[in-house]
Formats: sequence, structure tokens, C-alpha cells
Amino acid sequence: MYLWIKALHIVAVVTWFAALFYLPRLYVYHAMARDKGEQQAIDHFLVMERKLYRGIMTPSMIAVIGLGIWLLYLMPQWLGMGWMHAKLLLVLLLVVYHHVCLVYLKQFAAGRCQRSHGFFRAFNELPVIALLGVVLLAVLKPF
Repeated sequence: MYLWIKALHIVAVVTWFAALFYLPRLYVYHAMARDKGEQQAIDHFLVMERKLYRGIMTPSMIAVIGLGIWLLYLMPQWLGMGWMHAKLLLVLLLVVYHHVCLVYLKQFAAGRCQRSHGFFRAFNELPVIALLGVVLLAVLKPF
């Protein structure tokens, strides 16, 4: 059972990260279209962003957390290990990032987002750093 849960957890992580990488990239293009006044493109991005966030990103996050809790239930000794504490902190930060993406989604939908495409290019790099940390911690278990 453990290996099945672990495999599904990894699939959910991959799906969540794909969305975490793609949604801010859509924000880059949305901000560029906004600056050019391209309403048809803006409307298209609004639909894409909403569907990605609600249809893929959030269900993936829920699956990651649920399957992760199940893995911890099966392997409770991990909760006493420092690498797991660090990994869980990174996951918590990713959940915060996920919800910040929702804030920007709502701002774009209301026509109130004033962040530049340059900001979103930098914002898009944050999950990369978290992914590196999560993978290194999970594989190396350094402490």
C-alpha cells in the first residue's frame, strides 16, 4: 500500500508544480496584454487562469496534502526527523504561494492588478527554489 500512495503522491506533486509554474507565466502574458489594452487576450487569459487554478492547481494541492498525510500516517517516524520538518515548512510556504496566486487571480478578474509582467517573471521563480529544496530533502534526508 505504501508504494501506491507514494506513487500517487509523486504524480500529484508533479501536477501541482506544473500548475504552480504555469499560472504565474499566464500572469506575465496577462499583464503584457493589459498594458497593450488587448481586451480579447485579457478575456482569454481570465478563462485560462480560472480553469487552471480551480480545475488543476487546487485539486492537485489537495491531493498532495492528503496523500502526504497518509504517508505520514504510514511512516510516523518521519515526523521526528529534521529533514521532514524542513520539507513540511517548504510545503506550507507553497500553500501560501498557491493562495497568493488566488489573490492575483481575483485582482486580474476585477481589473485591479497593477503588478508588472516583470514582477510576475520573478514571482514565477519562487516555486523552482521550493521544488529544489523539497526534492533534495526528500531524497538526501540530510538531517
